Amino acid sequence: MKNRIAISILKRCRISRLLCLATIVAASGLHAQQSVPSQRAADLADGKAPFASSCVSCHGLDGRGTERGPDIASRKEVQSLSDAALVKIVSEGVTGTGMPPFRSLGKTRIESIVGYLRTLQGRGEQARMPGNPAEGKPLFFGKAGCSTCHTVQGSGGFIGSDLSNYAANRSAEEIRRAVSSGPVPPNRANTRVVVTNRNGTKLSGVVRNEDNFSLQLQTFEGAFYSVSKAECRIESSTEPIMPADYGSRLTKKEIDDLVSYLLDVSRKSTEVPKPAGHRKSVEESE
Repeated sequence: MKNRIAISILKRCRISRLLCLATIVAASGLHAQQSVPSQRAADLADGKAPFASSCVSCHGLDGRGTERGPDIASRKEVQSLSDAALVKIVSEGVTGTGMPPFRSLGKTRIESIVGYLRTLQGRGEQARMPGNPAEGKPLFFGKAGCSTCHTVQGSGGFIGSDLSNYAANRSAEEIRRAVSSGPVPPNRANTRVVVTNRNGTKLSGVVRNEDNFSLQLQTFEGAFYSVSKAECRIESSTEPIMPADYGSRLTKKEIDDLVSYLLDVSRKSTEVPKPAGHRKSVEESE
């Protein structure tokens, strides 16, 4: 009887130890998951300070360039460079240009600068997708009606800007605000104009060029017309072409999916194509 009791107590002790160990492992895993965002934020802060002190004077706060230096955030030729190539440029400079060497910063700081630059290019934490890009695509070409005016990868309308690379250096939150907050103040370049000729023919579109005597109109089908102001009546709409009701027309999930689609399209448009005969590495195959 005593032996049975001893064995029972021993089993309970073992079970208790296993439960304690499981609790510790779970807590460690939770702590690790919670520390990832803070670590990324720390890495971002580490790169922002040296970028501000060494790069901003020429390339600007957002990396899009100034009179003294080129755009290094949205230019595809810069985005396509590997991290190692960018580290080398920062360290050694570029002969024959205004880009000096910054090797005195040390490898760690230079790598942090490159990491911060990637966030300005939309390839860091800022570019995380809030939704499903596969579900955002039919929204873009359907319910949301974005393709009526905007083009993506050669498909869509002609009136609005090409959005193939729009999200390349913008955060998900920035894109969401642009969609939800509605249009910019109306002007000739973003409002519908109806031109009626003397014979009653009407053309509807947006004004692309204009002077005191004539204007160039682009229709929603993409055709251009040059018309004389003296020979037609011009009526401008008070409503911008960009809808102002996306915040109510689309659900939060639909906006997240639409934002993710734009992020995905821009990410793919900036990817460097693999050369012919390229064999996938183990990492690429997984």
